[in-house]
Order: sequence, then structure tokens, then C-alpha cells
Amino acid sequence: MMYQKFFKPLLDKVLAFGVLLLLLPVMIIVAVLIYLWDGRPILFTQLRPGKDGKIFKIYKFRTMTNERDAAGELLPDEQRLVGIGKLIRSTSLDELPQLFNVLKGDMSFVGPRPLLVEYLELYNDEQKRRHEVRPGITGWAQVNGRNAISWEQKFEYDVWYVDHISFWLDMKILWLTFLKVLKRSDINSDTHVTMEKFKGTQR
Repeated sequence: MMYQKFFKPLLDKVLAFGVLLLLLPVMIIVAVLIYLWDGRPILFTQLRPGKDGKIFKIYKFRTMTNERDAAGELLPDEQRLVGIGKLIRSTSLDELPQLFNVLKGDMSFVGPRPLLVEYLELYNDEQKRRHEVRPGITGWAQVNGRNAISWEQKFEYDVWYVDHISFWLDMKILWLTFLKVLKRSDINSDTHVTMEKFKGTQR
């Protein structure tokens, strides 16, 4: 498809560059707040699978403290997601550094969210199709429930997007994402401050 192969990557880079220039002051303020709140590192980086399963390094603002228990293990997420970090997560400002991933070509503005590398071996054949396109900062699953829906529902939305990708669908998702961010909705699952880990679909 002409849009997916040529226009979408070009639009991604142009839009990412423009948004970076526009939001650079905001990103600097967020970085300073994180440093004053909990020191370094300011960025959270992690390896994620992209298009065709190719591994890349994703960038996000760090929203959790590095607090550990007496045994040296990190405390549970809900105990480390506090203060400035909680505010940054709730406003989705933690996602802004992914604009650099878009500029690098690792990601798109719209597409299935890049998940953990360890999930690759857990997907069934249909779920693996989510890697036929570049992962996105936001996606069809994010505007249809985000962390408040099950993994299986997320993957169904991801594959539906792969089969229906278009310019107008991308514009719709970006608009709905904007509204979601304003309302701060579906940030957490029903039982955790972050989404529970995917353990495979029961057959």
C-alpha cells in the first residue's frame, strides 16, 4: 500500500520533528523535575521488538523510583510509582522521548505498542501479525481501552489495525489519543498500576 510504505514513514518523521521542536521546553522541564525528584537516570530505556520482530531500544521518561527492599530487589510497581513519576505517567508525558524512536525509524506515531521481548515466544500465529508494521506511540488498542482491557483484546485490536491501516484511520487514532490524554483515562488495569505481564493465550 502506497500510504503504508511511503507516505506514513515520511509523515512520521516530519511530524516527529515538528512536535519535538514544539514540546522541547516541556521535555526539558520534565527532565529537570525527574532529576530533582529522584536523580538519575532521567530516561528509562529497554529493548523492544519492532517491525518483523527486529529489536530496538525504546526511550521513555523514567516514572518509577529505584527503591529496593532489604534483599536488594526492586519494590513492587505500585510502591515505586509515586510523586512526580505518577503525575508524568498519568499525563502520558513519559512517552515523549519516543519521538526520537520515530525519527530513527524504529517506531511510528500510530501502530501496535512495542511490548517486551520475552513475549515474542508467547504469541500465537495470529498475534504475531502485530509485528507486520512498525510499532506506535499510540494505537487502535490504546484508544479502545489501553491498560483496562485484556491482552487478548489488545492483540485483536492490533491485528485489526494491521489489516485496515490507512491515513484516515491514523488521524482518527491520533485524535482519540489526544482526547484520552486530556481525560487521563485507561492508564492502569483494574488490578495493577501497570499492566499485568502477558503469560500466553490459553488454547
